[in-house]
Amino acid sequence: MMHGGFGGGGWMRGGGGIRRGMGGRLGMDREEYEDGRIYNHRVVTRLFRYVLPHRARLLLTLAAVMVYTATVVALPWMIATIIDDYVRTGDLSGLNVVVPIFVGLALLQYGSQYVQLRTMAFVGQKVLYALRVGLFRHLQKLSMSFYNKNEVGRVMSRVQNDVGQLQEFLSIVVITIADVLSLGGIITAMALMNARLAAITLTIIPVLFVIMVVWQRYARRAFMRARQAISAVNASLQENISGVRVVQSMNRENANIRSFGSANSENLGANLEAVRMQAVLFPSVEFLAAFGLALVIVFGGSLVLEDAIEVGVLVAFALYIQRFFEPVLNLTMQYGSLQRAMASGARIFELMDVEPELVDRPDSLSVETVSGDVRFEDVNFHYIEEEPVLQNVDLHVPAGHTVALVGPTGAGKTTIVSLLMRFYDVSGGRVLLDDTDIRDITIDSLTKQMAVVPQEPYLFSGTIRENIRYNRSGASDEEVVQAAKAVGAHDFIIKMEKGYDSPLQERGGNLSVGQRQLISFARALVADPRVLLLDEATANIDTYTETLIQRALDELLRNRTAIVIAHRLSTIRNADRIVVLDQGRVVEEGQHAQLVAGGGLYSRLYSYSAVGADSDSASAIAVSTNGAAGFESPSGIWNVKLESPRGTREGVLELVADGSSLSGTWTGERGVQRFAGGTVEGSDLTWEVRVAAPMGELSLGFTGVVTNGILKGDVAFGSFGKGRFEAKRAGSE
Repeated sequence: MMHGGFGGGGWMRGGGGIRRGMGGRLGMDREEYEDGRIYNHRVVTRLFRYVLPHRARLLLTLAAVMVYTATVVALPWMIATIIDDYVRTGDLSGLNVVVPIFVGLALLQYGSQYVQLRTMAFVGQKVLYALRVGLFRHLQKLSMSFYNKNEVGRVMSRVQNDVGQLQEFLSIVVITIADVLSLGGIITAMALMNARLAAITLTIIPVLFVIMVVWQRYARRAFMRARQAISAVNASLQENISGVRVVQSMNRENANIRSFGSANSENLGANLEAVRMQAVLFPSVEFLAAFGLALVIVFGGSLVLEDAIEVGVLVAFALYIQRFFEPVLNLTMQYGSLQRAMASGARIFELMDVEPELVDRPDSLSVETVSGDVRFEDVNFHYIEEEPVLQNVDLHVPAGHTVALVGPTGAGKTTIVSLLMRFYDVSGGRVLLDDTDIRDITIDSLTKQMAVVPQEPYLFSGTIRENIRYNRSGASDEEVVQAAKAVGAHDFIIKMEKGYDSPLQERGGNLSVGQRQLISFARALVADPRVLLLDEATANIDTYTETLIQRALDELLRNRTAIVIAHRLSTIRNADRIVVLDQGRVVEEGQHAQLVAGGGLYSRLYSYSAVGADSDSASAIAVSTNGAAGFESPSGIWNVKLESPRGTREGVLELVADGSSLSGTWTGERGVQRFAGGTVEGSDLTWEVRVAAPMGELSLGFTGVVTNGILKGDVAFGSFGKGRFEAKRAGSE
């Protein structure tokens, strides 16, 4: 069994009905695109499915719209009647009857408008609620490959901004219907009152139409530019605020301020242009309204003088012409909103139409308990055609054993974990759990048997207690505390103000990386998986935290199958078996000592890893190369203190002795230098290291001897003089 140390953030996949697969890429390159349509049959049809459950309120809204439109048309007509039939004739008794009716119509108009707006707002919010829930549920089911291909920020834009655009659409659609009906009613009423005056008055409609068409053409460009500009500003803000630590560490503040200023200036110009377009429209329409009113007064007045129409008709026409331009203005302004809403709806439903390719087979098995025997049989996999990631991989992890995966970056280690979790399906071969193809196991029950602890810990908003029981919400408080104690997290948790109920900031920002990793280990322990997957779990932790985790792993790995990915190879020395991957193939496997002695890829990786390790965590390579009795091999990792003419220096020395030859690596303040050509004569060592120096290349000539585990001797610094050095094996201090 393995007893090395690991750290990392924990996240487990569970929940009902999760489906994953090689999801497609969205049309993200056209995120700001609008096709100019104010009606998209497909979008409206899909949206209507969300409206249909609220059809009673929808019918009430439409009834209110009809009543409102009727009152808009009826009130000027009634005013004409009051003037002509009662005021001019002096029939005050008739006024006592008509005026209350007029007031009643006015109240009915206001009441119907209130009902239509409030009811449609309710329906709109319910529809948006259902849309957001549906989107969130859908996004939870999409595959890892979907998120690999699509930027999270743009997906968020669809969930937030595009849904917001649909909210605007649902808010204005009823107003738009009311405006269209009002226009039709006003034109009809004017024609019925006096067709000749109506024809003269409505001659302004062609002019109005031309103004609207021209304005829309230029306004759409201006508003599109404004949206693109603010998107650039938001992107710049998000990038620079998220990376503020890097920005400040590289002294990029002024350069970024200039870059942001350029984007912000473009945004300012775009918005000023949009404001100018709005400023042009309203005076133009107001002028046409005034011109239309002038036509009514001039031509209508002459008709009154000719006794062709009554004064009340003239007044009604004046009121109608004023009412006429209000819905026209509304429709013009809403035109762009309708375009944006249709484009947003198309993008939302495009996202909802992305189907996960991995779903449970109809005859899938639901497994409750497994022993944890894992087997990869001739597995091949590629993310992109013709670019294989894994090739003919055979791997067996017996139940309860720990297998470590090592290899260069891109060798396919994390892909193996992803295939076992069934984030993807194999391109060839098969993956077995207890001799059952995982494609024949329901994804829900499969993921309940596993827990993944990745390199970057990810904690969610909420309390520490909620995060530890994240994958097993039914875990008791006692189980949470015991898990935290087992991994060494309990001590720092109880020191916090609210202990286990302490709230966490975004992604656990109020905890150190090591503390977040300890909590994620506790999360994995509470989940009680049969198979534990550790992916680069100790890559970013300090020595103290690694010590805590090493102690915790005895508990965490007991009676569990474990697959461990690690670059810090000193942490996997005690694995039952180490599998070495290179370019998607298994090139070596065995135990630590066997692989180090073999001189293959693992031996080289281990040498590099040990040289780069700090003195507190590095482990010595204790391999004797000549086998002579009483001979103390210099091979290994040495922590060096070097007395030079310019003061004390420290470095890490890796020596590999092969018979009488000596080679290795020196890591000092000038970086890493490799050397060869050194000699071994008994216990006497000689080697030379060339390092970069301000005045040019500097040769360091070492002569030394190993005595009782200490390497010491002299070093020549070329023309700069001589010094002494002393070194102890790493890990022996």
